[in-house]
Amino acid sequence: RSDIKTEYKQLRVWNLKLSDAGIYTCKYGSHEVHTSLHIFNLTISSDGHFLQKEVPELTLMQNSSNPLPDLSITLFNSNNNRVTTELRSNTRQKYIVNLKKLEAKDSGTWVCQVHSDSPLINQNISFAVKVLGFQNPDLERKYATADSTVTLSWRLNSQKIGWKEGFTGQLNWKHQESANAHELLDFDVTAQGQLHETRKSSFLFEIPESKPEGTIEVKLPNVHFNHSGQYQCQLEYQGRHIQSKIELVVMKVSTNPVGPLSRGANMTLICEVSGLLPPNAYLRWERVNGTKTDVKNSKQHEVKLEVNISAAGLWSCHLIEDNDRKLSLHYHVEDAPVWINDVIIGASVGGSLLVLALGCLCMISGISWQRRRRRAKRMAQARQYLLENKTCQCQQ
Repeated sequence: RSDIKTEYKQLRVWNLKLSDAGIYTCKYGSHEVHTSLHIFNLTISSDGHFLQKEVPELTLMQNSSNPLPDLSITLFNSNNNRVTTELRSNTRQKYIVNLKKLEAKDSGTWVCQVHSDSPLINQNISFAVKVLGFQNPDLERKYATADSTVTLSWRLNSQKIGWKEGFTGQLNWKHQESANAHELLDFDVTAQGQLHETRKSSFLFEIPESKPEGTIEVKLPNVHFNHSGQYQCQLEYQGRHIQSKIELVVMKVSTNPVGPLSRGANMTLICEVSGLLPPNAYLRWERVNGTKTDVKNSKQHEVKLEVNISAAGLWSCHLIEDNDRKLSLHYHVEDAPVWINDVIIGASVGGSLLVLALGCLCMISGISWQRRRRRAKRMAQARQYLLENKTCQCQQ
């Protein structure tokens, strides 16, 4: 591991080890020169390959023929920003430092700055950090209206950071937090960065053929109200996991009763969402070109909002979060055609007359029945008297 260049009086040593530390002497004739070699060895856990939220461990060891100095260690991330660290162990020969939880943006070349006042040491040691993860937030909320088309995407950073290791993953869905998860697809990424996806469910979704590289994506055509819930994409590398969730909230509107609004009748407009809303979100019904009295807001955490109306017009239901309209659904309440109103009025009048006629018939029938009953009673009494000889019978 060494050679000597006599013309330059140089000793070259490569692949240095801690055991190579010590005093090196160069003799040339009667001249003698001594050089002390101080060696540092810096290692990082997981060979510098991490998932988001993991905490790396940095180990710095030193060896010298002289008494080992007390070192101060300062770390700078890939953006040249100083990083807060936690010193776990210090024996002068071995320093163990914990870094902060890593984010995907922390990938790059870091610098460990080693300093000592006596002897004077200022040494910068570079090392690579690669953080595999998502360019999405940990939890993202997405809103959609019923029967619309929704695309859910997770952007991996493996190609961006030059990740050369293979890893796997899967996409799961569950309607509620307490429900069982359904695996929609799984995937693997080779060391060359090739993505292979395998469908695992009959759930109504599509895997787009054309999409950005390094992206896990599903499309939900004609999304249903019960398609809402948590969609979780999970990465796995050497038994470690990281996930990113998209919470899909679906909104729909309906009426009670269904159909056009008849003259003089009332109708209830119903707007509801499929899941809980954050505290800063609410529903609002408002009549287009209406007045302030034609506006109704839901209360905090309400997922259904109803409004009673008696006149036709265009109504809109909005889902508002942080004063920003995330979704809007419009419902046009139509007046029933004139002939339908006439039919309804005619049916009402006809029904009233029919009830009246039936009432009269019932009264007439009742009177006739009472008369027949009294006549039958008198005849029965007469027969009874004849049998008891209480009456006389005229001779013919």
